[in-house]
Amino acid sequence: MGMRIVNLIENLPGQAKLACEHGLSFYIETRRHKILVDAGTTGQFADNAEQLGVDLGQVDLAVLSHGHYDHGGGLVRFTEINSRAPIYRREGADGAYYHQTGESLRYIGLPEEIKKLPQFITVEGDLQIDEEVSLFSEVTGRRHWPSGNRELVQLCDEAVCQDEFAHEQYLALFCEGRRVLVSGCAHNGILNILDRYRQLYGADPDLVFSGFHMAKKQGLTEQDREEIRETALELTEMSTTFYTGHCTGQEAFGIMKEIMGDKLHYMYCGDQVCIDGTECRD
Repeated sequence: MGMRIVNLIENLPGQAKLACEHGLSFYIETRRHKILVDAGTTGQFADNAEQLGVDLGQVDLAVLSHGHYDHGGGLVRFTEINSRAPIYRREGADGAYYHQTGESLRYIGLPEEIKKLPQFITVEGDLQIDEEVSLFSEVTGRRHWPSGNRELVQLCDEAVCQDEFAHEQYLALFCEGRRVLVSGCAHNGILNILDRYRQLYGADPDLVFSGFHMAKKQGLTEQDREEIRETALELTEMSTTFYTGHCTGQEAFGIMKEIMGDKLHYMYCGDQVCIDGTECRD
């Protein structure tokens, strides 16, 4: 058996009859594990899972990529289906996070009822769960840091400060001789995350599944487009294949696709990637 990765929900519709929303959720099968990464904004990811024949009750571990509502909002629904699986969250994922527009603040952190779920395991630093599954964090580089991050803030000692995304963590999978990196939004910048991955594991991943957080409500500037082009050019030099969606944005994806070609794919709701002999079911 190889590995199967299913997009349970993201921003854009894919297969007919599946829900879509501003959010992200992946289901992953490996030889040893059934894993949930993020749970979208609402419980609709679970409805999609049922339509796709994915039994969330069989998930043996879950990962929250970071402390934003569009990745953790559906976790109550998950715990109603599965009360056994631990949910690994990074230290600080229960913080107070906001989107700032001028003087206006909009809360984008986890709902309070989700912060109190008993299945949470708080991760400090890097964690090797077993030979197949590891979590890592502590990405401090700032090469091509997504400019949209500048509007994302947190409460620091009752004052507003820049969110440095210390609450973001990443899933590293090692199965059948393949290396897979799974991220949520890559707020810390995909190039910086890959730098940290190489530092820890000594090589590039074979596949990456991640949003790139390049979309901006007010649209991209020419400087943004140049940053995106430079990022794509560096990614193209790797032997890695990338699957993206959610917060990358259609304009940014188009710019990157033109440069990266078959090294970059959009993953819509219901899309599946099967690795090394795993049979993908329609």
